[in-house]
Amino acid sequence: MTVARIVVALLLAALLVYSARAKLSGKPEVVAAYARVGVERRRLPLLAAVLFAAAGGLVAGLWWTPLGLAAALGLVVYFVLALIAHAIHRDLGHAGPPAVILGLSVAGAVLFA
Repeated sequence: MTVARIVVALLLAALLVYSARAKLSGKPEVVAAYARVGVERRRLPLLAAVLFAAAGGLVAGLWWTPLGLAAALGLVVYFVLALIAHAIHRDLGHAGPPAVILGLSVAGAVLFA
Protein backbone atom coordinates (compact mmCIF):
# COMPACT_ATOMS: atom_id res chain seq x y z
CA MET A 1 0.00 0.00 0.00
CA THR A 2 2.87 2.37 0.68
CA VAL A 3 4.15 2.27 -2.91
CA ALA A 4 0.66 2.94 -4.25
CA ARG A 5 0.23 5.85 -1.82
CA ILE A 6 3.54 7.36 -2.92
CA VAL A 7 2.77 6.99 -6.62
CA VAL A 8 -0.76 8.41 -6.34
CA ALA A 9 0.32 11.28 -4.07
CA LEU A 10 3.22 12.33 -6.29
CA LEU A 11 1.23 11.98 -9.53
CA LEU A 12 -1.66 13.95 -8.08
CA ALA A 13 0.68 16.61 -6.67
CA ALA A 14 2.33 17.01 -10.09
CA LEU A 15 -1.06 17.41 -11.79
CA LEU A 16 -2.11 19.97 -9.20
CA VAL A 17 1.06 22.03 -9.66
CA TYR A 18 0.57 21.91 -13.44
CA SER A 19 -3.04 23.05 -13.07
CA ALA A 20 -2.14 25.79 -10.59
CA ARG A 21 0.59 27.13 -12.86
CA ALA A 22 -1.87 27.22 -15.76
CA LYS A 23 -4.29 29.26 -13.65
CA LEU A 24 -1.52 31.76 -12.89
CA SER A 25 -0.35 31.95 -16.51
CA GLY A 26 -3.04 34.41 -17.58
CA LYS A 27 -3.23 32.73 -20.98
CA PRO A 28 -6.43 33.73 -22.77
CA GLU A 29 -7.49 30.11 -23.39
CA VAL A 30 -7.11 29.28 -19.68
CA VAL A 31 -9.05 32.37 -18.60
CA ALA A 32 -11.76 31.57 -21.16
CA ALA A 33 -12.03 27.96 -19.98
CA TYR A 34 -12.71 29.10 -16.42
CA ALA A 35 -15.06 31.85 -17.57
CA ARG A 36 -17.18 29.15 -19.26
CA VAL A 37 -17.94 27.70 -15.83
CA GLY A 38 -18.48 31.03 -14.10
CA VAL A 39 -15.03 31.61 -12.55
CA GLU A 40 -13.83 35.19 -12.83
CA ARG A 41 -10.21 35.85 -13.74
CA ARG A 42 -9.56 37.50 -10.38
CA ARG A 43 -10.41 34.22 -8.61
CA LEU A 44 -7.80 32.15 -10.45
CA PRO A 45 -4.90 32.99 -8.10
CA LEU A 46 -6.99 31.84 -5.14
CA LEU A 47 -7.78 28.55 -6.87
CA ALA A 48 -4.10 28.16 -7.75
CA ALA A 49 -3.15 28.72 -4.10
CA VAL A 50 -5.60 26.02 -3.01
CA LEU A 51 -4.06 23.58 -5.49
CA PHE A 52 -0.49 24.44 -4.45
CA ALA A 53 -1.45 23.93 -0.80
CA ALA A 54 -3.09 20.60 -1.58
CA ALA A 55 -0.03 19.44 -3.52
CA GLY A 56 2.15 20.34 -0.55
CA GLY A 57 -0.24 18.57 1.79
CA LEU A 58 -0.13 15.40 -0.26
CA VAL A 59 3.65 15.35 -0.34
CA ALA A 60 3.95 16.18 3.36
CA GLY A 61 1.32 13.52 3.99
CA LEU A 62 3.82 10.90 2.94
CA TRP A 63 5.50 11.64 6.29
CA TRP A 64 2.44 12.61 8.33
CA THR A 65 -0.55 10.63 7.10
CA PRO A 66 -3.34 12.81 8.60
CA LEU A 67 -2.18 15.77 6.51
CA GLY A 68 -2.22 13.67 3.33
CA LEU A 69 -5.72 12.46 4.14
CA ALA A 70 -6.94 16.01 4.80
CA ALA A 71 -5.42 17.22 1.52
CA ALA A 72 -6.97 14.37 -0.44
CA LEU A 73 -10.40 14.89 1.13
CA GLY A 74 -10.20 18.62 0.44
CA LEU A 75 -9.43 17.81 -3.19
CA VAL A 76 -12.45 15.52 -3.39
CA VAL A 77 -14.64 18.43 -2.32
CA TYR A 78 -12.84 20.86 -4.69
CA PHE A 79 -13.25 18.62 -7.74
CA VAL A 80 -16.84 17.58 -6.94
CA LEU A 81 -17.63 21.31 -6.92
CA ALA A 82 -15.71 21.74 -10.18
CA LEU A 83 -17.80 19.02 -11.81
CA ILE A 84 -20.99 20.60 -10.47
CA ALA A 85 -19.90 23.91 -12.03
CA HIS A 86 -19.33 22.16 -15.37
CA ALA A 87 -22.79 20.56 -15.14
CA ILE A 88 -24.55 23.80 -14.17
CA HIS A 89 -22.93 25.68 -17.05
CA ARG A 90 -23.56 22.81 -19.49
CA ASP A 91 -19.84 22.40 -20.13
CA LEU A 92 -19.59 18.64 -19.66
CA GLY A 93 -17.43 18.36 -22.77
CA HIS A 94 -14.60 19.84 -20.70
CA ALA A 95 -15.30 17.90 -17.50
CA GLY A 96 -12.82 15.12 -18.26
CA PRO A 97 -9.71 16.54 -16.54
CA PRO A 98 -11.48 17.41 -13.27
CA ALA A 99 -13.16 13.98 -13.31
CA VAL A 100 -9.79 12.24 -13.65
CA ILE A 101 -8.27 14.33 -10.86
CA LEU A 102 -11.35 13.62 -8.72
CA GLY A 103 -10.76 9.90 -9.24
CA LEU A 104 -7.12 10.26 -8.21
CA SER A 105 -8.19 12.32 -5.19
CA VAL A 106 -10.59 9.60 -4.09
CA ALA A 107 -7.83 7.01 -4.56
CA GLY A 108 -5.50 9.19 -2.53
CA ALA A 109 -8.05 9.53 0.27
CA VAL A 110 -8.50 5.76 0.38
CA LEU A 111 -4.74 5.15 0.41
CA PHE A 112 -4.15 7.73 3.16
CA ALA A 113 -7.07 6.45 5.29
